[in-house]
Amino acid sequence: MSDSKPFLDIIKRRHCQRAFLDEPVPRTELELILIAAANAPSGKNTQPWLVEIVEGETLADLSQRLCVLFDANTQPAPDYAYCPDPEPSEFVDRARACGHAIFSHKGIDRHDRAARREHSRENFFFFNAPLACIFHLPKPAERGNFIDLGMFMQNVMLGLVAYGFGSCPQASIAGYPDAIRECLGLAENRLVVAGLAIGRPDPAASVNSFIPLRLPLAEYTQWHS
Repeated sequence: MSDSKPFLDIIKRRHCQRAFLDEPVPRTELELILIAAANAPSGKNTQPWLVEIVEGETLADLSQRLCVLFDANTQPAPDYAYCPDPEPSEFVDRARACGHAIFSHKGIDRHDRAARREHSRENFFFFNAPLACIFHLPKPAERGNFIDLGMFMQNVMLGLVAYGFGSCPQASIAGYPDAIRECLGLAENRLVVAGLAIGRPDPAASVNSFIPLRLPLAEYTQWHS
């Protein structure tokens, strides 16, 4: 029992970091994290995930391509639908509450459309993180493959916390999959799922102290005896 608490603390400490120090992420440490993360379960041990690790000039190039599309109001065309359409009302309510809370935390008036847009734009240059990962699956991927990748990604994020790094998972960048495939030389039969901004969190950035509210246990569990 005593050995389990540190791990639970790592889980609780993981939340989105949106400001990073200008420090490189050592390759040796990231490789150890990725190797450990690959112990995630997957259906019949298929391990469907592939990861592109992007830094330096390539990250700058990718960020520029994505920002150009965002600035031009290019309609996102992701390879998959992230949420059902229409979304359940409780999803909408939680997303709206989270958005209002982070705007308040950053001092952004909810009616300041320019500031809100700049907040969204930060996704497309990966919050100035020194490194990013792009996760992709084979086409056509099915729901089970996404579950497998999600478990792998969670392992990666927890491993980063254990090593003193922070991260922010980004589905938004998957809205421009063709630009990502072209920049990184991915085949057309690869389905771009998400990005992950990675680095040492900036302790002076107030945005990094923002943690969205979590549902109480009773709202998402039901016991059967």
